[in-house]
Amino acid sequence: MDKRAALTDALADVMRYARALTRNADTAEDLLHDCVARALGRLDQFEAGTNMRAWLFTILHNIHRQNLRDASRRPAPASLTDELAARIGRPGDRDDRLALRDFDRALAELAEEQRAVILLIGLEDLSYSETAEVLDIPVGTVMSRLSRARGKLRASMDGNVKPSLRSVK
Repeated sequence: MDKRAALTDALADVMRYARALTRNADTAEDLLHDCVARALGRLDQFEAGTNMRAWLFTILHNIHRQNLRDASRRPAPASLTDELAARIGRPGDRDDRLALRDFDRALAELAEEQRAVILLIGLEDLSYSETAEVLDIPVGTVMSRLSRARGKLRASMDGNVKPSLRSVK
């Protein structure tokens, strides 16, 4: 398979990650466009036989981080509830919609680093090592961020959110 075909095959996954990461369809499309433009411009740097999805996720993640740094303010994020309900394939009942809304809010409360790890592992089904490569961090850091993120999501979904104040001695 040639590089352009591999890139095309990975676009749906990259778009899904962009939408989950930005939480806004328009912003995700812009991010995907920037990612594809950069990837096509540097396609000669992609090593054949390596993971195209991970390479594109890395590019997308780096562009997203740069956009966050450059932006003076972010637009209000869109809800993932409609996206998740559509992917389930059936209309949800009230409890389903409330659970999705609660999960969407809990996900939004995570630190950017933790949200990225949750999305890459949970939504995009990347391994720990692939996630570490995409985020350019050690595998141990991926594991600790994932553990903390899962704990925060669990506590938030259970209604056990505690203030994040630390005591100083």
